[in-house]
Amino acid sequence: MKSSNELRNILRSIDRKSYPAYKSLAGCYDFDSFTLFIDHVQGDPFASPSAFHVEIPHGSADFPEAYYKRTCSRIALQDFLTRRLASSFEDYNFKAKGSGKSGLLSITRCGQTVLERSACEITDTKIIVRFHIGLPAFGRTINAGEAEKILFDFLPYCVEKSLYYKKTNKSELEAAVFLSEDQDYLRKLLREEKLIAFVANGSILPRKSGVSDLPLDDSIPFTSPSSMERTFTLPHYGEITGMAVPQGITLIVGGGYHGKSTLLLALQNGVYNHIAGDGREYVITEDTAVKLRAEDGRSIRNVDISLFINALPNKKDTSSFSTPDASGSTSQAAGVVENMEAGSRLLLIDEDTSATNFMVRDDFMQQVISRNKEPITPFLERARELYEKEGISTILVAGSSGAFFFIADKILQMDSYRPVDITDHVKALCMERTAPRIYGENYAAPDFKRAFSACKRRPDSNSLQKKNNSDKGGRNEHMKIKTISRDAFSIDKETVDLRYVEQLTDFEQTAALAHLLGYGLKQLADGSHTVRQTVHIIYELLDKKGWAPFCGAYIPCGLAKPREQEIFACLNRYRG
Repeated sequence: MKSSNELRNILRSIDRKSYPAYKSLAGCYDFDSFTLFIDHVQGDPFASPSAFHVEIPHGSADFPEAYYKRTCSRIALQDFLTRRLASSFEDYNFKAKGSGKSGLLSITRCGQTVLERSACEITDTKIIVRFHIGLPAFGRTINAGEAEKILFDFLPYCVEKSLYYKKTNKSELEAAVFLSEDQDYLRKLLREEKLIAFVANGSILPRKSGVSDLPLDDSIPFTSPSSMERTFTLPHYGEITGMAVPQGITLIVGGGYHGKSTLLLALQNGVYNHIAGDGREYVITEDTAVKLRAEDGRSIRNVDISLFINALPNKKDTSSFSTPDASGSTSQAAGVVENMEAGSRLLLIDEDTSATNFMVRDDFMQQVISRNKEPITPFLERARELYEKEGISTILVAGSSGAFFFIADKILQMDSYRPVDITDHVKALCMERTAPRIYGENYAAPDFKRAFSACKRRPDSNSLQKKNNSDKGGRNEHMKIKTISRDAFSIDKETVDLRYVEQLTDFEQTAALAHLLGYGLKQLADGSHTVRQTVHIIYELLDKKGWAPFCGAYIPCGLAKPREQEIFACLNRYRG
């Protein structure tokens, strides 16, 4: 390790040289209270900025051990420190002058959710914080004077101000950690109490707009119907009261613009913890919940959809069904089965984004088109058995078909953003009507534990490996990975479309999925692991070893941990 003075001397020696001479700075430098690592130096002032990170021993940072020993507390502290350093960087961003990205100081911009990110990592011994700096230039020559300002004035001040306990607002930090611990406690309570969701009274569910996740001003606070109201005692907050949704089938109905989809959106994001002031701090959902919808045109590979689709006119086998261009109903059937494979215990469905013929067939249609001419068993006829036999609950927003009233355990009517429990009233009306068929024939769930030799759900990228392997043999170590947006990334020339994986809440989760899938294709997709085994291996490695196994030469700032369900979704949508 070199001293900070050596860094200063190297910097002065390359002043006014060609910009690539900055690469001589790569390495680590002792700044007394922290160590600075220059991981990757940009080759041009207009290229992506250079990658840096600092490491601070716990003895120097001095944060209480209780704040990072438990997983939820550690993630909350990491999030808190990332936001603090981002705020400090804003005061110095582009204060050093030059061409291109000269003077840029950047780190992850965290949103409303608290995610585990590569920007800040806390180990048993130290705090690691990763960020980017645009090293200053005159045109395309080195501006050492401005670089010296960044590395010896701006950066040490920001690090000292943001990453040390002595300079931290103690009450703000405590509030952030305690909030996360309470949310984690409440999420664990759900399963103990046989619940799938909780929405605290006073929560603000509407968002400012479709492109803003901030709470909408002057919104109507959420109020639980008295019949579903529960009070829990949290470790720090104390008593909290709200709507507790039991396991089973819950129907959300109501007129247009009364808040049905708003409630469902809050529930689908309730799998994540939220920051104070978001309005959804205590909207907590079963952590394996998956939003399910139709996805016309998606690829399906060897999925057993026979639970929903059978006896196709072309005699195609639906117990191992593949298509590069699925219909809405076929994609939704595959989505249910894939999420069963992923271990999901709650399906969230909005009728508006579902395939009608997958969801329900009314009596009149069944009279016109007999059952032996219809290969689809609708979700209406499988939902109860999914719960009774597999333990998979459903929360469904319905607006056009009353058939779902007959299978619902709870029915909520949204009235001006306030839920009203109308279960008893609707069940009384159901008694006066002829019930539709609610149990389909020949229920047989896919067996995800069957013998390996019988399982066709085994990722095998032989064609990819043949294309990419070097002449010397071995796996390709240089896949071209590019994150296009929150909705898509590419590996080499193959784009993975995630636009309908609606619980991805951050661009950095998509970036992480690209790295995780790249690792899976290089290391695991050889036909010796099932889809389930592949995902479990990846997720367990991420839990135990962090980002390092997936990132190559250095770990970039800009990755956020997805859930296991999103890794399944990503692998299932990879066409390669």
